[in-house]
Amino acid sequence: MPEPAASTVAPVLEVQTGVCYALFAYEVGQSIDLDEAQRRITALKERAPIRHKRRAPHYFAFHPPPLRVTQEVTPLAVGAHRTVDHVDALLYDFGAVSVSYAITFTGPLSRLLTLGEALYDNATLLADSRTRVEQLLASIAPAVGRPRTADVIETYAIFQIIAFTTPCSPGELQTMHAPEMAQILRSERGRLSEQEVRDATSHAISFGAEDLALIDWDAALLFDREADDVRDVLEFANVELLEMRFLDQQLDDALDASYETLSRRRWGPPRMPGVSRAELRQVGRLQVDAALLFEGVNNALKLLGDQYLARVYRLVSDRFHLAEWDASILRKLETLESIYQKMSDAASSRRLEVLEWIIIVLIAASIAIPFIAPMARH
Repeated sequence: MPEPAASTVAPVLEVQTGVCYALFAYEVGQSIDLDEAQRRITALKERAPIRHKRRAPHYFAFHPPPLRVTQEVTPLAVGAHRTVDHVDALLYDFGAVSVSYAITFTGPLSRLLTLGEALYDNATLLADSRTRVEQLLASIAPAVGRPRTADVIETYAIFQIIAFTTPCSPGELQTMHAPEMAQILRSERGRLSEQEVRDATSHAISFGAEDLALIDWDAALLFDREADDVRDVLEFANVELLEMRFLDQQLDDALDASYETLSRRRWGPPRMPGVSRAELRQVGRLQVDAALLFEGVNNALKLLGDQYLARVYRLVSDRFHLAEWDASILRKLETLESIYQKMSDAASSRRLEVLEWIIIVLIAASIAIPFIAPMARH
């Protein structure tokens, strides 16, 4: 008699200890003087280097280290869960702030899916995080260069599972429980196709035999008792994506304004020389601002050597398509430089034309004066 086929149904996993970190990144200014901000903030604060739990070279770090501000808060409801009684705000010197809410959870993995759905476009956390950023910006206003709270915002969720009630290896999570992992990462309650499951769980990385990180475009799953360093890198990448989106939008606006200026009809009303200089200064300032922000973001995290966190960063960069954002921004900076050069050439041409007309008028006057002067005496 043939033996019955083995069951392929994955056992139900129960989370014994877990924490979800809901991240909200904001653009608040051209730059932040972190030392001055630290002097003005009265809440609990610290400079926040990457919190290594693995061996890493001293040069793998933030430069300069961002400023972490911790505030006590009344826990906020997120579906059936509540946030803890404090919230962290991380200030970066290139003018960004990341607000982080922690939410503890236990029980079956299906609760993570429910929590992920509750976090999606959560109006309560969005409003609270924006209010906290605006209050923080008001308290450190002298430390912020050209303050602004941009409309663009970038959110991200990190689910850290510290322990299961029944031990489960990373290999089992990637095989037997891959469909559940994909549903949590994509916040999709319906059954996903095999292709979608493979894509959602394709960006995986482990350091030890008992840890695993699954990184997707809107959420990450960390199976690790100590994942502070990985969370730091993920939080920075989320802020970097925000800055790339913001900078791309600013460059689009700058290109539209510059093209409009460049394409004005030359036979229009005469323009004062100072108008051209003002337009050139405006385009030049946009170039400098964009270049400074681009370099500030890209140089904030030092990635030298083939270290584990560097590989984590490359993985999340690939998932966020940061290389494509960089290429788009560089292309638009080059286009803006081309427009600036054309405007500069046009302004120089107009100045030469004015000088030519002045010379023609002076020559005509020098020829006419000897004939006009005798007539004037008569």
